[in-house]
Amino acid sequence: MDQQQQQQIAAILGAAESGPFESLIGQLMSASNEQRAQAESLFNLCRDLHPDALVIKLASVLHSSPSPDLRAMSAVLLRKLLTHRGGADSDAPLWPRLSPASQSSLKSLLLSVLHREPDRSIAKKVADTVSALAVSLLPDAAWPDLLPFLFHAVSAPDTTPRLQESALLVFAQIAYESALLVFAQIAYVLADDASFVGPHLPTLHSLLLSALSHPSSPDVRVAALSAAVNLVTSLESAADRNRLADLLPAMMRTLTESLNSGQEAAAQEALELLVELAGAEPRFLRRQLADVVGAMLQISEADGLEEGTRHLAIEFVITLAEARERAPGMMRKLPQFVSRLFAVLMKMLLDIEDDPAWHSAEVQDEDAGETSNYGVAQECLDRLAIAVGGNTIVPVASELLPAYLAAPEWQKHHAALITLAQIAEVLLSCLQYVLLTRLIMTLTMQEHFQKYYDAVMPYLKVILMNATNKSNRMLRAKSMECISLVGMAVGKEKFRDDAKQVQSLISYLLILHL
Repeated sequence: MDQQQQQQIAAILGAAESGPFESLIGQLMSASNEQRAQAESLFNLCRDLHPDALVIKLASVLHSSPSPDLRAMSAVLLRKLLTHRGGADSDAPLWPRLSPASQSSLKSLLLSVLHREPDRSIAKKVADTVSALAVSLLPDAAWPDLLPFLFHAVSAPDTTPRLQESALLVFAQIAYESALLVFAQIAYVLADDASFVGPHLPTLHSLLLSALSHPSSPDVRVAALSAAVNLVTSLESAADRNRLADLLPAMMRTLTESLNSGQEAAAQEALELLVELAGAEPRFLRRQLADVVGAMLQISEADGLEEGTRHLAIEFVITLAEARERAPGMMRKLPQFVSRLFAVLMKMLLDIEDDPAWHSAEVQDEDAGETSNYGVAQECLDRLAIAVGGNTIVPVASELLPAYLAAPEWQKHHAALITLAQIAEVLLSCLQYVLLTRLIMTLTMQEHFQKYYDAVMPYLKVILMNATNKSNRMLRAKSMECISLVGMAVGKEKFRDDAKQVQSLISYLLILHL
C-alpha cells in the first residue's frame, strides 16, 4: 500500500462526515470499469486493515443515508463481509475479527434499521443480513436481544409509534414482514438446539398464530407461513411438531384468503411453501388430510385461476402421494381424491392445439401443439400412477377412459391414448397382471374400437416379444389374453395380419420351451 492509498483510507474512514465514505460506495456502483476497480481496491484495503471502522461506516450509511441506492449497496456489502462466502482468506467472515464494542454497535444498528427502513426491497436485504448473522450467533446465545425484538415486532399492537398512525400502516406492515423474514430463516437454527427451542416453542406458536391471522397484509401472512413451514420441517421431535399442529388451519387460510382477494402471486408463494411441507413432513398434515387435499383439488379444478396456481395445487397432491416413506399409504386412504385428480389431469390433456399445416410437415415435431397444461398433465399422470400403484389407478382409469374413447372429439381420443401410455409402466410392472386384462376388456367393450386398434396393438405385441424369460410366463399369458380380446373386438379382417405375427411369436416361444 503506497502513501497515497494510506491518505485516501484515512480520509474515507477517519472523516466525521459521511461524504467521503458514501462517495466510495457510489464508486463501487459506477458504470466505469476503471473507477469501479479503483474503488474496489480501496474497499478491500479497508477490509483487510481496518475491519471495525469499515463495518461501522457501512452500518451508519445503511442507518442514516437519504439515498436508497447507497443504503441498498451497504446492506449487500455488510452481508458479504459478515458471512462466509468461500474458501479464500478474502472471503472469510469479518465478524470474528471485530472488537466486542464493534459487534455490539453493529447488532444494535442492524435492528434499528430493520425497525425503521421504509423501502421494502432494502428491508428484505437487511433481513437477509440479520438472519445470516443470526445463524452463527444464536446457537451460542450471542445475540440475546434478537428474539425479543422479533417477538415484539410481530405480536405487539404498539410495535412503534408509526403503527398508531394510519398514514404509516404500510410501513408498519413492512416492519412486521421484515421480522418474519428473519425469523423464517433462523427457524432452522432454533430447531437444532432442543434445549434452546423448547422454552420458546409456546411463544413461537403464539407469534406465528398472530402473524398468520394478520388482518390486512398478505405479505405478512405469507412470511409467517414461511416461518411456520421452516420450523415444522426442522423440528426432529414428533411431540414438538404436534404442539404446532393447530397452526395448520391458519396456514391454509393464508392460501385461501390470498385467492379470495385475488392475490394470486401471494397464493402461489403460499402453495410453494405448502408443497415443501408436503414433501418434507407429510405427517404434519395427517389430522386434517381430507380438508387440505380437498382444498387443493378444488384449486386445481378452478378454470378461472392462473395455470401456475392450478399446477402448484396439483404438485402438492402429487408430492403428498409420492411421500410413501415418510407417510406410507396415506393417500391410498383417500381414493375419491385420486379419482378427482386423475379427472383433472385427463381434462388438462385436452389443452392441445392443432394446425392443418402440421399434417403435411416434412419434419416431425413430437411436441407440436403441446401446452403447459398438457405437459404438466402428462408428467403428473405418470407420477401419480407410480405413487399410488396399479390397484388404485386401474379402477379410476377404467371409469374415465371409456367415456373419452366414446366421445366425438379427437382431443378426447388423443387424451385417452396418452393416458394409457403414461400409466402403462405401472400396469405392466404390477404383480397382479389381471389389471392389464381388466383395463383392456373395459376399453374393447366400446363401440367403434377399430379406430384405436392401431395405437393399442403395437404395445401388446411388444410385451409379448420382450417377455421371453421363464419368470415372465404370467405376463406372456396375460398379453396373449389381451391380444385375443382386442382381436375379437375388431374382427378378423382387421386382426388378420397381426394374428399371423402373434402366431409366429407363439410358435417361437414354444420352440424355446418357455
